[in-house]
Amino acid sequence: MLWNLIVNLILILFFGRFDSTAVTNNVPIVSLKPNVKETIIGAQCGAVLAGQDRSFFYSKNADEVQPIASITKLMTALVFLENNPGWETTYEVTPADKVEGGRLNLFTGDNVRIKDVFYTSLVASDNGATLALVHATGLDETEFVKKMNVKAKQLGLNKTQFIDPIGLSDNNVSTAREVAFLAKAALNQKEIRQATERKEYNFTTLEGKAKKVESTDYLLFDPANNSFQVLGGKTGYTDKAGYCFVGRFKDQSGQEIISVILNSSGKNERFKESKALVNWVFQSYNWFK
Repeated sequence: MLWNLIVNLILILFFGRFDSTAVTNNVPIVSLKPNVKETIIGAQCGAVLAGQDRSFFYSKNADEVQPIASITKLMTALVFLENNPGWETTYEVTPADKVEGGRLNLFTGDNVRIKDVFYTSLVASDNGATLALVHATGLDETEFVKKMNVKAKQLGLNKTQFIDPIGLSDNNVSTAREVAFLAKAALNQKEIRQATERKEYNFTTLEGKAKKVESTDYLLFDPANNSFQVLGGKTGYTDKAGYCFVGRFKDQSGQEIISVILNSSGKNERFKESKALVNWVFQSYNWFK
């Protein structure tokens, strides 16, 4: 058993994956099937984290610091939950909530429930809705971002830093490894998970305006007969960050993993690469109970 631990430590350090039986607290949990060829992705960075512990099945430049764009919104949501004024509280959208970039779903003068702002932020990755969510807490943006960075340190994300709560700044940075841990913490929260696993969200403002927002996570709309279920995720894009995606997935046996793609070359490529990683892990490893 000690030999297995040593072998796995070496393999994790040099290859970012397990090649024999993985162990946690001296209990085998997974093993790599024989003669399995590791998958290749074109994205700059990638990682796949086990859903139940801190083991990684795959990594590519996983500790390289990169801009993470709108994946930032997962941390914004976590901090918001700690400062939530109440789901049924109403909020009037103001000019201070207007921001360039992305499709606008909320407009100045709209009166909406906090729950609707929260879902609009995460489902549609709406920048204005995210700012509205921050302002609804009563904190200014500087105070809110400070709490985001404190939360990052509490989660052990030492290479992660936030400058704004939206992700437009390329100084919002992390690594594929730390994004996986961030997503795990965020998607463990029921409210965040339920929002990010929705294909669309419909609501009505207090003025009676019907609103419909659609998810930016194309894997939720994937027509392919996948052998896995999507349990939520978050997209991101800026010119410097490239196309990014982190998602949580479950196979037919109930095993869960978190896949991270940073700086992919295209909007669709990030999802194709995510699928490749997820399928590779689920097809390549045996889980032991």
